[in-house]
Amino acid sequence: MKTIVEQADPARPAAEVIQKAAGILRAGGLVAFPTETVYGLGGNGLDEEACQKIYLAKGRPSDNPLILHISEREELAQIVREVSPAAKKLMDAFWPGPLTLIFPKTDIVPMRTTGGLDTVAVRFPSHPVARAIIRAAGVPIAAPSANSSGKPSPTRASHVEFDLTGRIDMIVDGGAAEWGLESTIVDVSGEKAMILRPGAVTKEMLEAVVGEIAVDPAILSKPEGEFRPKAPGMKYTHYAPKAEVWLVRGSREAVAACINRLAEAERNTGKVIGVMATAETEGLYHADAVLSLGSRERPEEIGSNLFKTLRKFDFLGMDKVYAEVFPEDGEGMAIMNRLNKAAGYRAIDAEERGEES
Repeated sequence: MKTIVEQADPARPAAEVIQKAAGILRAGGLVAFPTETVYGLGGNGLDEEACQKIYLAKGRPSDNPLILHISEREELAQIVREVSPAAKKLMDAFWPGPLTLIFPKTDIVPMRTTGGLDTVAVRFPSHPVARAIIRAAGVPIAAPSANSSGKPSPTRASHVEFDLTGRIDMIVDGGAAEWGLESTIVDVSGEKAMILRPGAVTKEMLEAVVGEIAVDPAILSKPEGEFRPKAPGMKYTHYAPKAEVWLVRGSREAVAACINRLAEAERNTGKVIGVMATAETEGLYHADAVLSLGSRERPEEIGSNLFKTLRKFDFLGMDKVYAEVFPEDGEGMAIMNRLNKAAGYRAIDAEERGEES
């Protein structure tokens, strides 16, 4: 399959590019397009065969649900059976934007789209190119991140090309994604709202609208036993580069000393070692590659650069990457959720001299 790549200026996307993408989607094909979070891999969310193509192109497990994207709030009625008072408040506050809500689904939504669940995840993105394509296609678009399953999510069209060229019909290049982390997912299908995946819309922001909100335990700890994910990113290893990632916890000085000691020992065995640091700490490390995510004073910068940096370690040929950790409040919850998944929950306590926690 030849993958077409077209440019689309977010300020004034060309009508012919939008119509070409929409035509492919209506015909059951796959189109990767930019959103404000990451690039999505779109297919007709009401077409079981199109959704199967998404799973196959990504190598995605079939029980990992897809998110349906709409271009206007009115389109919700076709795919959602019930909208709770909490859901209405959250939509009023955060739509369009980086928030996905889980509702009871209507029969028109195939089980293949929802991973076999009676609920459906829905997002109303704010990115003008995404909305223009969805509107022109005339159907809800199922769009997980446009990457090979388990790899860091794409924040640029070049990331999509690297992973999926030859597997999908078209890539619409709208420049770098603004947020760099996938949307927050909140389950509003039951009596009490619950965060299933953290993102740019933080717990604190949600609680300012609907009061106290529950957090699924799988967000910051490894799911145990048989586990059926209700939202993307809950069950499987995600966001991981080829390099083995380890998180290192402790004070700044202890973390730097621990990582430098481990890196030296690894390099003596011929391995190529990377360190994921911050603007405040990058000068403390001695490794083959030290990459900064940005300033700790700006968690939005850390989040925006996370996936791009993980991919860069692959480009540089690292065998192992040691990463600093971050406070789990605010956007830090989303950052640590992605880092834990990227590391497969592997962590070292620097205060215990490099012993695994």
